[in-house]
Amino acid sequence: MNKRPNILIVIADQVNGRLFENGPADYLKVPHLRRWFAQATNFSNSYTGSPLCSPARASLMTGQLPSHTGVYDNAAEFPSSLPTYAHHLRRAGYQTLLSGKMHFVGPDQLHGFEKRLTTDVYPADFGWTPDYRKPGERIDWWYHNLGSVTGAGVAETSNQMEYDDEVAFFAEQALFNLARGHDQRPWCMTVSFTHPHDPYVARRTYWDRYQDCPALMPEIAAVPFQQQDAHSQRLMKASEFEKFEITDRDIQRARRGYFANLSFIDDKFGSLLDVLERTRMRDNTIVLFLSDHGDMLGERGLWFKMSPREGSARVPLAIQLPGQQGGTIDTPVSTLDLNATLADLVGIDLSEVSPWSDGESLLPLLRGESGHAPVAMEYAAEGTEAPLVTLRDGRYKYNHCELDPPQLFDLENDPHESHNLIEEEAYAELAARFAARVAERWNMTRFDNEVRESQARRLVVYKALRQGHYFPWDYQPLQAASERYMRNHMDLNTLEEDQRFPRGE
Repeated sequence: MNKRPNILIVIADQVNGRLFENGPADYLKVPHLRRWFAQATNFSNSYTGSPLCSPARASLMTGQLPSHTGVYDNAAEFPSSLPTYAHHLRRAGYQTLLSGKMHFVGPDQLHGFEKRLTTDVYPADFGWTPDYRKPGERIDWWYHNLGSVTGAGVAETSNQMEYDDEVAFFAEQALFNLARGHDQRPWCMTVSFTHPHDPYVARRTYWDRYQDCPALMPEIAAVPFQQQDAHSQRLMKASEFEKFEITDRDIQRARRGYFANLSFIDDKFGSLLDVLERTRMRDNTIVLFLSDHGDMLGERGLWFKMSPREGSARVPLAIQLPGQQGGTIDTPVSTLDLNATLADLVGIDLSEVSPWSDGESLLPLLRGESGHAPVAMEYAAEGTEAPLVTLRDGRYKYNHCELDPPQLFDLENDPHESHNLIEEEAYAELAARFAARVAERWNMTRFDNEVRESQARRLVVYKALRQGHYFPWDYQPLQAASERYMRNHMDLNTLEEDQRFPRGE
């Protein structure tokens, strides 16, 4: 590369990483992603920082866990003072653009992005704040329920489809504008879609591709409520499982809609790569594809996210560097590593903030070196009543919550996490070591107190701000109409020539 590379980051929402262990699963109709994964480096054991949207996205942007960002749930403010990869790149001379969803909560809707091309799909206020002081409370107007499963099917347009169509259109338009070269700085653009996030509703053209899909039923059948672990029981209650009779047909249709929407995202991804090619920028652009968290997709009777189990916590993460061969890296890593990796790839020194980072650069692994810190994960939002933390080290995963018995899984021999090893004598020493590491890393009492304090403050502020005149924080995309297309302060001849790309062909 003869100059600093451009960076295109594509984020899909709620993608189960187990479907991308060795690239896209065979039954997925995603030709663009399949072809791209064959050229990229796939981190086959990648995890979210937190299995919920806002906490996960704040973590991947800052390289810090929720206990450090304060973004505990989908209504927790993302502080403006936290440096993100957009800040680091912008300070180093990059243009930073965002098209799509990042679920920022609070008045700052940019967090280092110089330009934001769309509004967000979700609200920016404190209205979705859970309350640990009311165990078991379900806020019906915004909590998930299993209606997303029973309502799965076909639609030619929807709230989410319109959003992702807009995200893709403005992203492609921005790529053409970047290619015109009016601004010579390198660029980093994040394009963030809301699919395949439920509701599991898909356009007919994608739905029909999965009529004979062999994966429309989960590998592990539903587990009765009484046999679920304590956290899974809370998640089932939060989704109002008692009010729904989920049939095999419901499960098949929900999974079919989810797979169909992965094909929808595949077309969007393919279009972005096509524009990169047509604008002659592909050869100098680093491309990343990832997700914020996963979706249980009916495994063990669980749906959506919010769980430390693999379907919810594992995400796809792949990187394509110009001129380099791809491959698969099995070492467990995290989306927390994105911040440090981007800085490392373009030569940015993060020493000023690295003491507070929970992630580390993936560049050594990309170079073929070994060694990476254990993966840490936190969850402190709805469907629980106290923070839950996870460590993944090698083949083992350990879950800890002050309210629940600990869990220890051997993911190599038990990839579906069906057998908790915590009570087995042969694993007592290993379990004790994990417990000691959790105690050393986290002060769970303080963590719990900080979450409760944050919730209480936000609930007061939200109720106050909804009285009288309401001024929302939702991002309003800015478009200067007098600077678009043709206006009388412009020279038409110069304008047409400047806006043509490529010139002279």
